Order: sequence, then C-alpha cells, then structure tokens
Amino acid sequence: MIRTMQSSSPKPWLLVLTVGLGTLLNPLNSSMISVALTRLQHEFALSVATASWLISAFYLASAAGQPIFGKLSDMFGPKRLFLAGLIVAALASSLAPFAPNFGWLLVCRIFQAIGSSTLFPSGMSMVRKHITVGQGRALAVLSIFTSTSAAFGPSIGGFLIEFWDWPAIFLVNFPFIILSFVLAIFVLPGQKARKIELYRIDFVGILLFVIGIVTLIVFLLSIEGGVRWWALPVTVVAFISFYFYERQHHEPFIDLKSLKSNVNLSFVYLQFICVNLVYYCSFIGLPLLLQQMRGYSEGQTGLIMLAMAGCAVFIAPMAGRWIDRKGAKPSLIAGGISILLGTLLFLTLHNSTPLWWLIIIMIVLGIGSGFNNISMQMALYDYVTPEETGSASGLFQTSRYLGSISASTVLGLLFSSHLDIAHFHLVAWVCAIGSLLALFLSLRLPRRQKQSTS
Repeated sequence: MIRTMQSSSPKPWLLVLTVGLGTLLNPLNSSMISVALTRLQHEFALSVATASWLISAFYLASAAGQPIFGKLSDMFGPKRLFLAGLIVAALASSLAPFAPNFGWLLVCRIFQAIGSSTLFPSGMSMVRKHITVGQGRALAVLSIFTSTSAAFGPSIGGFLIEFWDWPAIFLVNFPFIILSFVLAIFVLPGQKARKIELYRIDFVGILLFVIGIVTLIVFLLSIEGGVRWWALPVTVVAFISFYFYERQHHEPFIDLKSLKSNVNLSFVYLQFICVNLVYYCSFIGLPLLLQQMRGYSEGQTGLIMLAMAGCAVFIAPMAGRWIDRKGAKPSLIAGGISILLGTLLFLTLHNSTPLWWLIIIMIVLGIGSGFNNISMQMALYDYVTPEETGSASGLFQTSRYLGSISASTVLGLLFSSHLDIAHFHLVAWVCAIGSLLALFLSLRLPRRQKQSTS
C-alpha cells in the first residue's frame, strides 16, 4: 500500500513508519492505564475517583497541548518538535516507575501526555507537506498505528502488569521511543525555523479552558463526599470568560464563530464526544469490573479485553470499504446501533453472569467501535475544505479528549464509594443516553457529501 506513494520525500514509507511509531505513544498510554488502575489504587491507597485523575489529567494535557505544539512546530520546525516530544515522553516514562507518591505519578502522566501530544501535530505536518501523492493512504496507515495501539492497550498493559508489575506500562514505551528517535534523526526532513510569533498561541483561551474543565471535574467528583461548592462558580466564570474571549481572539483555541456557522461540523464534534464517552466508559469500566468485582488478574483481564479490541480492528477495513461505496452515514448508523445495543446489554449483567455473555457484549461494542472510528473521521472531512483540514482535525482530537475526560469523570463519580453491579448499571444508563444521542446525530446527517480531497 505504501510502496505506491510518490512524494517529495525520498522514502515515504519510512517517513510514515517514523511518524507512526511516535504518534502511537499517546493512544497506547491513554488505554494501557485502564488495566493498571486497580493495581495503582492498592499501591498508593487511592479511591476510584482519585485514580481517575490519571486518565483525566492525561487527556486534559493532551487537549491543551496539541494546538500549542501544532503552532510551535510551524515556528521551530516539525522535526525539532518531534524529537523534543520524544525526549519529554522518554523522561516522563523513565521517572514514573520511581514515583514515591501519587502526586509524582500524576505529574509524570501529565508530562507524558505533553511529550506524546507534540508528536501528532508535528508528524502530520511533515506527512501533509512531504507526501503529496497517496497522502490519503499515508494518513490511513497512521490511523492504523493510533487506533490499533489504543485498541490493544488494555491487553498489552494487562500482560505487562501480570508479569512485571505496573512500572512496565511506562518502560514499554522505550522500544518505540528509541526506534522512532533514531529514525527521526536520519529520515525526517529538516525545515528552517520561521519567525517566532508566540502571540499566535491562544494561551489565555487554553488556560481558561483548563481551569473550567479542572474545576468542573473537582466539583463533580466531590458530590459523593464533602461537596466543593467553591469549584462551581469558578467553573461558570471560567467558561463564560472563555466564551467571550474566544469570540474576540483572531486565532482562538476553539473557533466558536466557525462552529456556529458550520452546524453540521459542530454536530460531528458533539457526536464524537458521545462516541468516546461510551467507548472509554467501557474501556476503563470493564477492567475495573473484571478485576475488582469478578476477581480476574491483570493478565486475564487483558486477554478478555481482546474481544472488544479484536472486533474493532477486524471491522474497521470493512467499514472503510462500505464508506467508499455509500459514504459515512450508513456506517455511522450501524456504529450507533451497535454501541446502543451493547450498552443496553450491560443492564443484563449481574454478579453471577457467565463470562461468555460478557464477551458477547464486548464483541457488540467492538463492532460499534470499528464502524465509528473511521466513519467519524470521514464525516469530519465531508464538512471541511482541504485548507481547513488541519484545524478541524485538531478540534476533532479535542472532541476525543473531552469524551474520554467525561468517561473518567462519570466512572470516578459513580464508582467513588460503590463499585458494584448496581452502580455499573448506572454507568450503562449514562452510556445509553450518549449512544442514543450519537445515533440521532447519525440519522440527521445528509445522505452523502462530496468528499474533500487533500
């Protein structure tokens, strides 16, 4: 597939491999942690709510970091930023196993997110510039790197923890980091630094966004215990300030005017938030159920999670061919129906439910994930011009992070004091609402739009 690409880069397949090895770090580390939460709870004496910050903080740092590093890569050169991101990720991954307390580990996770978030915008910049023919195939291959690493993260993490304990989920990054770093030095094209224009980065908007999200999570996670009422007015003020500031800024973190003028695109982002809410509630919640309620080990949990991951990866190519023939809408509807059915089937689970039935439910959810992953991205391209692809893709990633942050917050809130089947059913109802909204948004999409080419 890659061999047929023609490009201004002498070895485009090697360029894609180098970028792919780097960009898989963020989704891999975001999903491996799901199987490690139980072990980390015991290691640092944490509640589910506190442990959930390891997930929320990672995604929040990723959401805030990607737009910053996208513009910094334009200023300093994408190759320099790519190498710097690998170094930061390596430092964070090397320090995390020696964490003496939860705070240290949380800071390492944040820097791990910052380093790995640098790799996606800088890598995409080089691919878009240096692979001019066959660029769609190159982007498809990179999508395989990220989606596969995310899908199999829990299984990889489970096996590593089973045999080497939780530090192994950080140390496993080094083969990818080292290989990508060495290849990057020799393969990635250099670029002269441009004029440094830090004013182009919306630091104020990003800060207000982060303050709003963090204080909202703090408030929600405190509901089960002593409610932190101070966080609610701070949240409201931060988001109101964010709204008015973004409307005036010439290069905003989130272009609210564009979202208002392109309603279909806004609905795609909302739908992607809902899909990821369901996906990550399942991806994080199921390992907690398997380990803490059913007594499975990390390795066994990782093996069971393969049912969901394997189906998603198996369905994705078929979904791609279907999209080529019929557009994104039919695949999105199939994905919406599948995740709605899967979340409703969660309501049939009880303490004595046999494992084979749980695996069937996971297969249904995996089918939905396989349809949604690629069709959501293609739906995005239906509503943007080629010139808008970069900024739209960045906000698309932010939507993914918002969905995953929502999922970790829901789990932290509902499992904070009661990790039992009744509270798992509450999670299922939240996911069912998200699935219904995602299905409704799929049904309202126009049948097919003219595909943008790049």
